[in-house]
Amino acid sequence: MTTPAMPPTAPARFRPAITPGRRVAAVLASAAAVAFAAMLVSLLAFFIGSGQSPQVLGQVFGHFALAAFVVWMLLSVANAVGATRAWFLTLITGFASGCLAALLATSVTASAAGNTFSGAIVLFVIGSLVSLNLIFILAVIVGEMLLAPVVFRRILDYAPAATDRRMALVRIPASNLDEAVLTHRDRKPIDQSLADKQWDNYCAALVAEGWETIEVDAAPDLADSVFVEDMVVLFGDLAVLASPGAESRRPEIEAIERAVRAVPGLTVTRIQLPGTLDGGDVLKVGSTVYVGASSRTNSEGIRQLRTLLTPHRYTVVAVPISKALHLKSAATALPDGTIIGDPALLDGTTLFPRFLPVPEPEGVAVVELSRESLLMSSSAPQTAAMVAGLGYRVVTVDIGEFEKLEGCVTCLSVRVR
Repeated sequence: MTTPAMPPTAPARFRPAITPGRRVAAVLASAAAVAFAAMLVSLLAFFIGSGQSPQVLGQVFGHFALAAFVVWMLLSVANAVGATRAWFLTLITGFASGCLAALLATSVTASAAGNTFSGAIVLFVIGSLVSLNLIFILAVIVGEMLLAPVVFRRILDYAPAATDRRMALVRIPASNLDEAVLTHRDRKPIDQSLADKQWDNYCAALVAEGWETIEVDAAPDLADSVFVEDMVVLFGDLAVLASPGAESRRPEIEAIERAVRAVPGLTVTRIQLPGTLDGGDVLKVGSTVYVGASSRTNSEGIRQLRTLLTPHRYTVVAVPISKALHLKSAATALPDGTIIGDPALLDGTTLFPRFLPVPEPEGVAVVELSRESLLMSSSAPQTAAMVAGLGYRVVTVDIGEFEKLEGCVTCLSVRVR
């Protein structure tokens, strides 16, 4: 019995790498926000306290501007060494910085007024902490506790809004397609001309649904190269180049990397040997990334992917796969987060919070064209009807020649959105 479908966790947005420049900007901006806010609050308090007299602003502006500048410098140093990490650190930092800045600004103001250093001036400067500068100090404390951490983290976490991309990387079938590597199926004759026609129709279906197809440079001698999904995985604006488990497929990476780097806005990284990872083993469901531990993807590849994705708030879950080539040869996901698949091809389904079995093995794979429409193989009419009954519009294509090679609808493109 399946659990009623509920919306999946919102996908984690790609978080740009925290470069030294970004951290410096966060430090300076968080300190500046506190200093500017404290100055404004102090000026407003004096303006209201004087009966809204504009003249008082001219009298105290220089004093609080200097105090704010000193606070900015002091907080910049403090925030750079981690003062925003805990509330008690912000409390101590705000109090100390506010007091020091007030003392220095008051001393300068008193000296500028022609007062000579004396015991009375010292008492006046110290006394200003609970009179002239009290509101300023309190504003600095509150600002460092509440405002600085927000500004600091917002800058570190900021990512430009993703562009509305609907691109699909595809690659024309190789002339030796019939030599593609097989793992779990017996080899059957491949009709090359029919395969080419099916590939054209697959691309046409994507175009008809509003996707721009981008052809990766052809590789006539690389038999498996049409299955581009295995070479790169997209996580928002982060592109992770794979490390194919089949050594014969590793030359496919070079052209894929050129194509990915030509897409504006993508940050490119990669899985390194001895780690291996095929894109067909990576199933994204919201902020959860299921990774098949298959004959093509090893533990080191999964470890590297987890290391790459954890800072971007993805959770990587390893799934044992021994009965199919890839995880996505056995299961994929509907837009609502429900996993669909063939239990006979899976080592187990308990890792999936919501699982819906399909009546045909060719029906395990769906490509999300939009939140309401899916691309599926015409070899699985019962599954297509079942999915349509769940409220989705289903587009079917014939990819029979590729299914002979353990391929499916997800294998033939990499969607960039």
